[in-house]
Parts: sequence; C-alpha cells; structure tokens
Amino acid sequence: MANLAQLVYNMPVTSLPFKKHSLLFAPMEGVTDAAYRIAISRAFPEWDYFSTDFYRVPTVGNIQKKAILNHYGHSALEKKNLASKTSYQILTSARAQTRDVVEIINSEGFEHLDLNLGCPSKKVNAHKGGAFLLSDIETLRPIIKTIRESFKRTFTVKIRIGYKDDNLFFDLLKMFEDEGVDAITLHARTRDQLYNGIADWSYIKKAVESTSIPVIGNGDIWTVQDIIRIYDECDPYAIMLGRGALKTPWLATTYYEHKNNPDFLSDEYLLEERKKGLDMYFYELEKEYRKENLPDINILKRFKSFSRYLFDDFEDHEVVRGRFLRSVHLDEFKSHLQKLI
Repeated sequence: MANLAQLVYNMPVTSLPFKKHSLLFAPMEGVTDAAYRIAISRAFPEWDYFSTDFYRVPTVGNIQKKAILNHYGHSALEKKNLASKTSYQILTSARAQTRDVVEIINSEGFEHLDLNLGCPSKKVNAHKGGAFLLSDIETLRPIIKTIRESFKRTFTVKIRIGYKDDNLFFDLLKMFEDEGVDAITLHARTRDQLYNGIADWSYIKKAVESTSIPVIGNGDIWTVQDIIRIYDECDPYAIMLGRGALKTPWLATTYYEHKNNPDFLSDEYLLEERKKGLDMYFYELEKEYRKENLPDINILKRFKSFSRYLFDDFEDHEVVRGRFLRSVHLDEFKSHLQKLI
C-alpha cells in the first residue's frame, strides 16, 4: 500500500487545505468511517471537506501503523480526490502516546490533523480527554506543543466554548494561537450543555474578532438560511455541519444551488428534494457497505442509526420514523423508503 504522500497531488501552499466559506462535513463517531465518506462524496460531491471519526490514541501498548491506517480506511486512502479533502481526527489525553501516533500520521503524508477537544462523552471526559481538556490549559498546552512539533502540515482543533463554563474561553483561543494551531472549529456550547438549548453563535463572532487564526463555525446549522445567517452574523472562515449534515446529507448541494435565491426553497420544494436525497443517500451507502461485505443485518443497523433526523420534515414524522426503526429486515426498511419517496 503506497502512503498518502504518494496518492495526494501536491497541494498549493496555503494556510488551510480548503477555501474560505467552505462547507465541512463534521467528524462523527460511528458515522464518518471510510465507507460513509466515500458514499457521501459520490452522492453529494458539493461538500468541500470531510473528516474521519476520531482515532483514540492508546495510553499503553505498541503503536501500530496498520491500526492508524485501518482507521482512516484503505478504500478511502486509494481515492486521491477524497484524500486531498479529508482530515485525520484524533482524540488523546495527557497520558496517551500522542507523539508516537502523530509522528506516524505525519510520516504517512496526511495533509491535515485535527484534535478533538469537543467530545462530550461521559466516558471520554472521565479519562480526561475530549472537552475535559478545555478545563485545564496547563495540561492541554503540552499536548498542543507535542502535536505541533510532530506534525508538519495543517493542524487544527475542534473545541467547545468550555467544559462547565466559558471562563477560559479567551485564554484557550490565545493559547491555540500562540502554539501555532492553524484553525479552530468552535461548537458554540459548553460540554455540560451537551446538545441542549440553542448554540450561542455570539461566541463564534467573539472568536473571529479576538484571534488572528481562522475560526470555523459549528452548532445548530440546519438549513440554507442558517448557513447564510451565520456567515452574515459571525463571519467565520468556514462552517462545519454535524447533526445538520446527518439530517440533510445533501445540504451542501442545496446551498450552492440556491444560496443566491433562498426564497425559492419552499417547504414543498424541500420535501420533494428530501425524497430524492433519501433515495440517493441510502443507495450509495448500501453500495459501499456491500463492497465491505457487511451482512444485511449490519447494514440495517447502520441505516437505523442514521435515521434520527432524516424524517423530521415529513408529516407525522414520528410515525414515519417509527416504521423505519421497527424494520426487522433490510428489505423491509427499503420497502418503507420506496413507499415514502
């Protein structure tokens, strides 16, 4: 297997591997594996950028290059165009073998490394990783230094506004800037807020105004109108969509087609677009999962896990979603889909 440096074309020297006002598909655990990224990039190529879900840096044991490459996915490694617009995300802690892992990622020629500092998982934070590190700058700074010293290309962080509160918000921004981080993706909630309430975009604006490095906005971006509004109100360098991308995996397509005429997007039009999008979405996903020889029951399980937001715009959406979630066989799930579209 050739390493990524041999597969990715020589990118121009820029501060970031994606242009200003790009739309980034967020890294999501259990979602954005290689098969998923390939399917989405083929079905909805308007997305400007992707990311792996996080690779958890081990605290003990030998570091295996094979495991690091397997996490990225060999099928994705072989796709030059996709590789050129995908970041490798890691999750680590003070006790973990960060330098060893990052040196392998660097040596394999990956263009972009992202550090997950926003994960709200109780288990992750109990092990002093993810968003927990936002509460302890003195522990976090050496981790940032280690990564910056070991990784020679684009290094970004994905954060929340704080752990329990926002008391360290500006100190964190300054530290990231001082330590040479290339960009910050900001989910505008604390860790303790989880996904409750509404993301406070004012923090994105504050970050844009207070740091010299690019800020990528994230949190409660669901529609074309939301994309337009966050750019108008906060002026982030780019935006990243997580739950909004899960609800509408074709949102980048809709945005680029209609950003200059958003009034065209009536509820009726969007519902018809959703029916077409759902058909394409599950078709391309199944095609990739078949290549990985996943059995029907595993494909069905994944399809169900992706169904939380997909049907919200349909009348009696809870009833509609329930039919899909109660499907016993993959053919039953697909039958419900054909009736819906």
